[in-house]
Amino acid sequence: MSHLVAPSLLSANFLDLGTQIRMVNHSEADWFHLDVMDGVFVPNISFGFPIIEKISALASKPLDVHLMIIDPDRYIERFRNAGAAIITVHYEACTHLHRTLETIQKSGAKAGVALNPHTPVLLLKDIVYLADVVLLMSVNPGFGGQKFIEHTYHKINELQELISKVKASALIEVDGGVDMMNAPKIVSGGANILVAGNTVFGNVDPMKIIHELKNV
Repeated sequence: MSHLVAPSLLSANFLDLGTQIRMVNHSEADWFHLDVMDGVFVPNISFGFPIIEKISALASKPLDVHLMIIDPDRYIERFRNAGAAIITVHYEACTHLHRTLETIQKSGAKAGVALNPHTPVLLLKDIVYLADVVLLMSVNPGFGGQKFIEHTYHKINELQELISKVKASALIEVDGGVDMMNAPKIVSGGANILVAGNTVFGNVDPMKIIHELKNV
């Protein structure tokens, strides 16, 4: 399958969010990427259920909700009810990751697990078969606009090998510092989903950039 593009609304203009959502609706993007931050797991706070519900009402594409929060199990049903089609939790935030992923899937959403830059891919060897998506953070989570960590290329290769070895079907998502310079190498290395924030919303022609990201 062709790789997917998921513009990150964390970089959108929240004073004109409706216009930005409609732009993504009419673009070649595949998903909306929503970063939920609690100010505890990461040093920033973003948005919660009321905003996601409003986005869901206007969006014509699936909501890819990335939970950068502690104790995500408490909120899975609420995020699903708010409109999340994909719910991704952090390996580092889950005591019982197997149970968490099963709970997400039972809610009707696709289940994702995210790894911070310092977390080895090998730690997923006993759980990757259950995940629909594995998100590799290519920056330290919490803020947009950071520089892409080059070691991510190696982690993409490792993850691809692990998925193949255990005959899993998880998609590989890369989030952080993705731009037109590194996107071709990320995709050719095996990534299936590109998350792009500033690259899309910081451009004078975001629909053109989305088109270019889809066609790297």
